[in-house]
Amino acid sequence: MNAHQSVGIVMIEDDEGHARLIEKNIRRAGILNDIKHFTDGTQALHHLFEAEDGPAKGAPALILLDLNLPDMSGTDILQRIKAEGSPLKRTPVVVLTTTDDKIEIQRCYDLGCNVYITKPVNYESFAQAIRQLGLFLSVIQVPAVEEH
Repeated sequence: MNAHQSVGIVMIEDDEGHARLIEKNIRRAGILNDIKHFTDGTQALHHLFEAEDGPAKGAPALILLDLNLPDMSGTDILQRIKAEGSPLKRTPVVVLTTTDDKIEIQRCYDLGCNVYITKPVNYESFAQAIRQLGLFLSVIQVPAVEEH
């Protein structure tokens, strides 16, 4: 893999308003990486594991994952991504959700999420949190996808 290959951001978020706010504030933080947005888990899993230009086929990625999706739980998606033998096991996953239940947070970390961020209800706080996420995204290193 080319060491300079751009890391794609896969955003799995069913709320269009939140998705626009996340993208806008990631851009404000200077992150120009491609962002692919999915509003349900079924389409997202298809892209992650089966699409020719998807992460499982070698495209490095970072996943932004909401837990509350219309067709399945975000924790189910996290479990699939981080499962033993998954080509995406090392792919960084940032859970970005309104759920601040301590048991749910612990479960996500136990399943392998890298960062858990609770979406603030207040618009400005949410925008600020996403800008900070953008700064974080600008410095993290993403591992190459394992070849099987």
